This record gives sequence, C-alpha cells and structure tokens, in this order.
Amino acid sequence: MYWTKLQKQWNMEQCREDGFGSGNAPPESSGVKRGLMETLYWILLWCQLGLVLPVLIFLLFVKAPYGKFASDKTGLFRWDSRAAWLIMELPAFLTILVLFLLCPDRSGRRLTTVFLLFWECHYGYRTFVFPLLMKKSRKSFPAYIVFSAWFFNIMNGYINGYFLFFRRPGYEISWLTDLRFIAGAALFLWGFTIHVRSDARLRKLRKENGPGYYIPRGGLYEYVSNPNYLGEWIEWCGWALMTWSLPGLAFAAFTFANLFPRAVANHRWYREHFPDYPARRKAFLPGIL
Repeated sequence: MYWTKLQKQWNMEQCREDGFGSGNAPPESSGVKRGLMETLYWILLWCQLGLVLPVLIFLLFVKAPYGKFASDKTGLFRWDSRAAWLIMELPAFLTILVLFLLCPDRSGRRLTTVFLLFWECHYGYRTFVFPLLMKKSRKSFPAYIVFSAWFFNIMNGYINGYFLFFRRPGYEISWLTDLRFIAGAALFLWGFTIHVRSDARLRKLRKENGPGYYIPRGGLYEYVSNPNYLGEWIEWCGWALMTWSLPGLAFAAFTFANLFPRAVANHRWYREHFPDYPARRKAFLPGIL
C-alpha cells in the first residue's frame, strides 16, 4: 500500500510539473527521457534484488580472491590494491552526486542534501581515505573484481539517486523529525563509527607488529571476527530505514549477501591459522553467528 501511494503521488506531481490539467502538453523529449530513466530504474532495481540470493550462495562456496585470499594465479590482469579500492568505489561516490546535480526540482534540496551527505560520508571514506591509509602491499586485485564492483556501484548509485532525487516520494522537511529518519540516521552513524574504528584497529595492529596477520583485539573484535563488515551492514540497514525506500532495502540485503560470506570465510581462516583464537568470538553477529 505504501509503495502504491508513493507511485500515485509521484505520478500526480509529474503531471503538475509537465503541465497536465492546464491544457499544456508535456515536452515530448522530456517525457521520453524521464520514461527511459524510469524504465532503467526498475530494470536495475529488480536486477539488484534478483542478485541477492545467487550472490549469497555463490560467495558461501567461493572466496573472492583479494586480501588474505589473494592469489597471483587468479585473473590475467591485476591492479595495485590501493588503486583498485579507489577505482572500485569512485562510481558509487560520483553516480549519486551527478543525479543530485541533474535533478530539475530544487524545492526539496534541503532534505535531499541531507541524504546525499550521509551517502558521501561513507563513500568519501571508502573511496579516498581508506586507500590512502593502506600500506603499500604486494597483493593486488584481479581486474574482473574491479569491473564487477564498477557495475554494482553504478547500478546501486543510480537506483538510490533516482529514487531520492527524481521519483520524489513526497519527503517534506518534517521527515527529519520522523522516527524512521531519526532511528535510521542513528543506525547509519553507529555503523559508520564501528566500520571506521575497526579499520583503524587493523591498521594499528599491523603498524605495531609488521606485515602479516594477527589476532585483532579490543572493541567489537572481542565478539566478532569482522566488526568492519558488521558496521557497514548496520550503516545500510540505517539507510534503508531513514530513506524508507525499496532501493535502500535492496542495498542492505545485497550488502549482507556480499559481506556475510566473506566474514564466515575470514572467521574460518583465523581459526585454522591461530590455535589460540578466541573460542567465543563469532564471525559476523555477536553471540549468534
């Protein structure tokens, strides 16, 4: 019912914007362009939703070959890790920004700017800060992982940006005081803090002990092997709640499908390589799994 209401409201607003009801016909090129954007939105949205289960199952059995699972035998073309991270995440940073700038409606800019800032807070860190803080490593990324990340980040940035800035689901500035926005924003910021602080603990561990892998300790590492992954998932669950959108929900679901198998693989790797690895520590969710 909620999504039907949003669709009707958007259609009514679109009619007003195009001059329906006043005897004016909408510009043909504008209508065609918006129609193509709308069609692309739905194609990519259902594509992302349809990928969630296959990606989850696939990654539970196949480890993505980067980080501790990197292999020089995987992929014909490989990129430096720092450059790969920047290039992989850059489309997510830019796609939604371009849609924000292209949006013809300026009336709701104050609120949509808030959404943009939350998004760019995460992807500004992932695109620019995280790679710069990485130590130079011999490990590299297969080019096919970089290109698959490009595809996902463009797709995900488009459906979230188009929903927020073009479909205009009727957000008013009062949405900032809505419990869904407040709770979602709090979740997002909590997850982002977990994510960034967990990354910092890993960097500090390597700085103190030299290259290689060690048992992380402190903070949420006392409870899960991958609090950085958990924090990122919490972020996008918060995003889904604060935007109250199907694209946000699809992103949170896909994030779980991508990160949970990786967390399980990392957890098993630690147990296999460290006999004294804490027995009570879980892979992804404290006290659960």
